[in-house]
Amino acid sequence: MGDERHSDGWYVDERCTNCDVARQLAPGLIGEVGGRSAVLRQPHDQAEERQLHAAAHACHTRSVRPPGGRLDAARDPFPLALDDTVHLCGHNSTHTAGANSYLLRRPDGTVMMVDTPRWSPALATRHEALGPVTDVLLTHRDHAAHGRRYADRFGARLWIHEGDLDAAPDADRVLRGTDPVEIAQGVIAHPLPGHTQGSVLFLADERYCFSGDSFYWSRTTADIEVVESVTWYSISELAASLARTADRLRFEWLLPGHGDRRRLPADDMARRLRQLTERTRELRPRPVDFGAVRW
Repeated sequence: MGDERHSDGWYVDERCTNCDVARQLAPGLIGEVGGRSAVLRQPHDQAEERQLHAAAHACHTRSVRPPGGRLDAARDPFPLALDDTVHLCGHNSTHTAGANSYLLRRPDGTVMMVDTPRWSPALATRHEALGPVTDVLLTHRDHAAHGRRYADRFGARLWIHEGDLDAAPDADRVLRGTDPVEIAQGVIAHPLPGHTQGSVLFLADERYCFSGDSFYWSRTTADIEVVESVTWYSISELAASLARTADRLRFEWLLPGHGDRRRLPADDMARRLRQLTERTRELRPRPVDFGAVRW
């Protein structure tokens, strides 16, 4: 698939892994066709051009390509502000299955990183421009690949749960058990075993929920969902974790590693989370099947 065929428009090349990241950032422009992402139509204005550039610079396989095939670094929007407190890192990594990662700004001017983008000193410099990064919070083992390098670059503490400690054995802080822990003012770690044994959800300011891969916003169902077909540890444990934790969680922003983001009133999120807890109780273990996921 040469660039010449696409000199007149955006396209998605054959390296696409159907991770959904591009579709999150360019809805209506990029969609799923035949089990992978595809450009549905070309952009009509500058706002849509910006969406496609964001998708291209987030894609972990660099499969989203502009006319001519060459990405323009000057059009890289990351880190991308979701509001005045949270930025999306972009530049997703092949070593974390293309997971999203975030920067959480704190009132004292410091910053926490939740999971990590691909490793790059240049990206680290961009992140540091928002403020001193004090902590790198890993939600679970699948997203641990670059944690140590970013933590060392920032002089930050690296966090992981004991259940996934073998993925980051040199972590500086190890969460244990299933009780919630306040790790910084306004930031609470909620161990949530299920997707993996050491999965953790981080709740900030009763407003932001960094859910890792425990649950996400589904565009297909327009609701909060679990990825039952990609649960490495135990769907039964995930159901128990939700039953133990759901009533303790209050947030407006759902910010997962995989799957879409969503902002809703806190009462609406709480209601949906209670309903998810009930639905998850009815699920039973099934073989891992990435193709069964419908974002």
